[in-house]
Amino acid sequence: MQKNIPPRSTIRLTRRGRLVLIATGAIVAGTAVAVPLLILGRHGGARPASLVIPEGWRATQIYAAVDKSLTLPAGSTKKAVAKAGLKLPKDAEGNPEGYLFPATYPVGRKATPESLLSFMVDTAGRKFNGAPVAAGAQRNAMNVYQAVTVASIVQAEAASKADMGKVARVVFNRLERGMPLQMDSTINYALNRATLKTSAGDTKLDSPYNSYLRMGLPPTPIDNPGEEAMRAAISPPPGDWLYFVTVKPGDTRFTANYQEHQRNVAEFNANQKSAGRQPAK
Repeated sequence: MQKNIPPRSTIRLTRRGRLVLIATGAIVAGTAVAVPLLILGRHGGARPASLVIPEGWRATQIYAAVDKSLTLPAGSTKKAVAKAGLKLPKDAEGNPEGYLFPATYPVGRKATPESLLSFMVDTAGRKFNGAPVAAGAQRNAMNVYQAVTVASIVQAEAASKADMGKVARVVFNRLERGMPLQMDSTINYALNRATLKTSAGDTKLDSPYNSYLRMGLPPTPIDNPGEEAMRAAISPPPGDWLYFVTVKPGDTRFTANYQEHQRNVAEFNANQKSAGRQPAK
């Protein structure tokens, strides 16, 4: 079975082409690193009463949002991470990526970068450190930090919530078969970008986040996943899928057959061409 898998350089796994609008209409998830700050609250130029962190934002986006919410110079929140005393798992090595839980947070008059970051990490701890998550991670031969990493990939790659479980299953199937994950989202994370155009050159990037060249999971989560992505990561449905591609909005196709996947990719490329976009390579 393994011998029938095409060479790594020829396998194109990811769906390539998702544009998902969050319900507010203010965010395009997974397609732009620079995104508007979502705030709810007071009028008259005062500090906003609430800060909304959408699912799938990276730590860098959240730092910028906190800076803006607290009217601080750019980079202030990032600098505050080291002194915030965040209750992170040992594997995180002080990096809160994956543990800045997506939610709406109150921004009180005494709020600081440290207090907001701690609130987010403590919320993630309550969500992730319970028995169900630990048991789910163990079922998949992982610890909780690795499960959060899988959830972050699911959050970045799934074209819809309905697809999250299948994306997680693809991740596990590839890991179990000793295949590289080959997720464009991990390369985008390494390059601090979000694009639908991953070139052949990109896949040769010298980075631990290049899942085309490096085996296994990336060293950290690649964004901050929500509860549904986490549920998918610890309890994916059964299936033999190894490949997936979103041929058009609402039509993501999963398969274990490489030739079928190639036909799906060809259909995706035809759709992109008719829309005037650059085809996948």
